[in-house]
Amino acid sequence: MSSLTENPGRAVVAAVIGLGSMGLGMARSMKRQGLDVAGYDITPAAVDRFIVDGGRGSATPANAAEGADIVVSVVVNGAQTEAVLFGPQGVAGAMKPGAVFVSCATMDPAIARDLAQRVEALGLNYLDAPVSGGTAKAQTGELTIMASGSRQAFDAARPVLDAMAGKVYELGNQAGTGAAFKMINQLLAGVHIAAACEAIAFAAKQGLDLDKVYEVITASAGNSWMFENRVRHVLAGDYTPLSAIEIFVKDLGIVQDMARSERYPVPLAAAALQMYLAASGAGMGRDDDSSLARLYAQLSGAKLPGDQPHR
Repeated sequence: MSSLTENPGRAVVAAVIGLGSMGLGMARSMKRQGLDVAGYDITPAAVDRFIVDGGRGSATPANAAEGADIVVSVVVNGAQTEAVLFGPQGVAGAMKPGAVFVSCATMDPAIARDLAQRVEALGLNYLDAPVSGGTAKAQTGELTIMASGSRQAFDAARPVLDAMAGKVYELGNQAGTGAAFKMINQLLAGVHIAAACEAIAFAAKQGLDLDKVYEVITASAGNSWMFENRVRHVLAGDYTPLSAIEIFVKDLGIVQDMARSERYPVPLAAAALQMYLAASGAGMGRDDDSSLARLYAQLSGAKLPGDQPHR
């Protein structure tokens, strides 16, 4: 029986590993719900920001995980998740028996299954729980979480799931299923962003009023969530990275690897990946993913709002 069950009146203790734009918002959401939250990030300034918010800062992942009921890992990929767990000062050796590791990274489902087996062999729980919704919904605790794992893992993780998410989809009792759902989402998101950027730059090439294009398309059948969201960045000429080009270089690369292993064709995802690679190669990798519109503009001579070179 866990100490949380034995002491139902005490605050749930959580650790968040990775206090970037997503992780910091998630940690703040947990604190608002009354959880006792420790945070760690490889960048000391990120930890300092969380301390200013009233959180507990930690010097290492293991330090953050000591005494925690729930450890939430908000890093980029499977390799970083493995390092959080089993690297120097990793959390796996510091977590108490019965605690749950909640993995929010986007990764190949096979990697998620492998990590879950290794974690569960230590007497811990593992919840495969990639997220969607971006930084705004991370801040407000309204993320969508695509989760899979054992009943024990779901039950143990419930306090942070409730704090972080507007919707939690329970997708099965095996780790890897949540990761697979996330990759379907990322395939669509990456293709939709590329299509939106191609369309708005094409409109610019034709000399159309881009504000009016946005108004018309968002009221028409050609609209998508990504068009409505990302084209706002283009119209503002603001490519501050809310979701960077490199994220889709990574995620559509995972889609390609998964599809190749299944001998399954993904030509639209492949074409979109080439555009993200081109934007990264042009120096925009750390800029917002709506920078694909700038790439199209550079290739075609179209003029976009702001019309400034990449940083």
